[in-house]
Amino acid sequence: MRVFVTGASGHIGSAVLPELMRAGHQVVGLARSDASAEALAAAGAEVRRGDLDDLDGLREAAGAADGVIHLAFKHDLMATGDFAAAAAADFAAIKALASGLEGTDRPLVISSGTLLLARAGITGRPGTEADVIPGGPRVDAENFVIGLAGRGVRSSAVRLPPIVHSPLDHNGFVHVLVAIARQAGVSGYVGDGANRWPSVHTLDAARVYRLALESAPAGSRLHAVADEGVPFRDIAAAIGRGAGVPVAGISAEDAGERFAFLGPFVGVDNPVSSEVTRKMLGWEPANPGLIEDLGHGHYFGRG
Repeated sequence: MRVFVTGASGHIGSAVLPELMRAGHQVVGLARSDASAEALAAAGAEVRRGDLDDLDGLREAAGAADGVIHLAFKHDLMATGDFAAAAAADFAAIKALASGLEGTDRPLVISSGTLLLARAGITGRPGTEADVIPGGPRVDAENFVIGLAGRGVRSSAVRLPPIVHSPLDHNGFVHVLVAIARQAGVSGYVGDGANRWPSVHTLDAARVYRLALESAPAGSRLHAVADEGVPFRDIAAAIGRGAGVPVAGISAEDAGERFAFLGPFVGVDNPVSSEVTRKMLGWEPANPGLIEDLGHGHYFGRG
């Protein structure tokens, strides 16, 4: 397939691109900067200049492709605390991509997040692919994409866990947590830290995207989750060991000040199952889990 990929030079995109190429696909990557364009060209991809605000360009690129994988997101805007604006920009981009594919039965694979399940009150049990949220920021885009199954698009939404980890990760939540721990001189968790976060290795997540592109049925919700739920106190302990700082619990009231934009999320319980995804795609994680990967040292300037 000729596959148009947004975010192709980013964290997950840098693994999806070679994953697709090894499987014989041709990749056209969206690049908003000279550096991204150079990286994509060096990796063997065709470069298309543009960004998520160029809706006409996204529509045109999708229409010229055999399939689309949408990975880009305005993470810098989200980091300022304006998640709603970042989600709105993402939804607009997805609508543009979809308009280039409607009626073709070609695949569109987009990204969503498992934390949305917890934010909607699905806690205390593993969230599943069958869990549907009525609406909200980013949820609206996911539901829209699932609905494209009735409009001639082989659509799927990959829910990513809050931690996607590997040496390819340079700006994700682990780096944020490490920086916070070093600045505060302590690696923290909320309450007793028993709340759980799922995770996946970047290379395993990349295979989910490739398999979804190739074979996921229209209207599929997929979970790219390897570790179903790691207690947050264990994540904090691993960060404490790596950063050389003590580990301690903090109150929920202090979480906002300590963790900045991550404050509303660090105490959330978000165990997530990927059983349906594994069976549907024939996918099994093959790379290190989160705690093992944190022990390799690459998040702490070594290893």
